[in-house]
Amino acid sequence: MDNTEATRRLHTKKQTLDDAYAAPANFLEIDVINPITHGVAKKRYTDYEVRMRTNLPVFKIKESSVRRRYSDFEWLRSELERDSKIVVPPLPGKAIKRQLPFRNDDGIYDEDFIEDRRKSLEGFVNKIAGHPLAQNERCLHMFLQEPVIDKNYVPGKIRPN
Repeated sequence: MDNTEATRRLHTKKQTLDDAYAAPANFLEIDVINPITHGVAKKRYTDYEVRMRTNLPVFKIKESSVRRRYSDFEWLRSELERDSKIVVPPLPGKAIKRQLPFRNDDGIYDEDFIEDRRKSLEGFVNKIAGHPLAQNERCLHMFLQEPVIDKNYVPGKIRPN
């Protein structure tokens, strides 16, 4: 084989508008939305809707919506750190100073703080879920799709059908 044959460019098909705007071959969309603060005084907490849409074969449920609090995100992070081989990104901080008494704002229940935390949690869960190895972890599937997280579950991998 001569040198020009080995280095010749491959002929690729031109992309049409239909190709460009068609549904992607594989997609995974996760939104953290609709924060709601519940309770009063020491029983007060904020949770978020975690909405997922996908066509990835590893996910049996293609659309789901669950409510999660910050401690659930902490649980997911610790499970992945313990059981998976991926580097798990950090969560947004606990905001200890915002929980001190005698503040001139609502602390961790301040609207701007909740919105900043929502964006950070959405970035966190999308980084994790975008990792091919994390997509096979049972804890991620439970976090994204089960209404109640079973903290006594058996860790392991999900096998696609």
